[in-house]
Amino acid sequence: MDFTFKEDQTMLVDSVRKFLMNEVSPELIRELWTRPSGRSRELWNLLAAQGLTGLSVPEAHGGMGLNDIDWVLIAQECGYHALPEPLLESAWTGAGLIAALPESDFRNQWLAKIADGSARIALAHPHSPLVADADQASLMLLSRGGKLYAVPPQLARLTAQPSVDPSRRLFTVNWERDERSCISSDADVLCAEAFNRGALASAAQLLGLTQRMLDLSIDYTAQRKQFGKPVGSYQAVKHHLADVAIKLEFARPVVYRAAHAMAHGAPFRAAHVSHAKIAAAEAAQLAARHGIQVHGAMGYTWELDLQIFMKMAWALDAAWGDRSFHLARTRAFVLESGAALGPGCTFEE
Repeated sequence: MDFTFKEDQTMLVDSVRKFLMNEVSPELIRELWTRPSGRSRELWNLLAAQGLTGLSVPEAHGGMGLNDIDWVLIAQECGYHALPEPLLESAWTGAGLIAALPESDFRNQWLAKIADGSARIALAHPHSPLVADADQASLMLLSRGGKLYAVPPQLARLTAQPSVDPSRRLFTVNWERDERSCISSDADVLCAEAFNRGALASAAQLLGLTQRMLDLSIDYTAQRKQFGKPVGSYQAVKHHLADVAIKLEFARPVVYRAAHAMAHGAPFRAAHVSHAKIAAAEAAQLAARHGIQVHGAMGYTWELDLQIFMKMAWALDAAWGDRSFHLARTRAFVLESGAALGPGCTFEE
């Protein structure tokens, strides 16, 4: 099977890359860390103007109707540039959950609002109970007792929780259940799919973060000199960076496979997503650790941009299911009797 990205997919991600390169800088991220909201309405409006908030929304509601394969490259770019805005949580995970609801006025109205950027969606899941950007959301999607509820943030009590990444704003949510806000009695299925999509989004971002930390480390070791030679010319430093590059290249196809499984509703997509999250997180953790080492004592300092991407990688490692959860889910799939393993089972289409 030819599993290369199509020309329109690569053209789309090229335009997103240029946009993020111009609009999302380390200086902007540092400045947003000092704001009480941690967010930029101007940047969100620019994302909406680019059509990025409507990528998952069906064309009938003002979106582009793209799928998980289209998103995965864009999510990598969001990771590479450490985009602080909750684009993936709202426009990919949240929009996907609402689009899966039966036809209704609620569904149609909120999809249109997501597409034009006037609404942000926040989600919670039992394996990801802290709600990201709940204070900035137009609507929270919360499950309880097998039902899915649409809860405005002003009707809940939000308690901010600390994060290693200042760009990741997390909250615990306490709310009183009101059956009038119930939008589905099939929350388990809907939330399971949203959880897998959130974990896939995290994995794709971790690929981008790994690449950015590797690029920063390569640039630093090419400029930093010791005994009259760039430190990057020393064999030990080369080995550190090569280890990261290898780990990254092995993680990429795993994440792409998971995106394909999600887009086509493959029966074992949950296991593929967990495998992707593990592989991408391991690559990012190695990039952070070796990045600190090759930067020397400077690797820990606030002044270097490296710390921005390290902190986001550490935070995403635990987002949408921690490593122990995804290891357990992958292990259960691999050890199951008659598991579909091996090259012949990679793509069944």
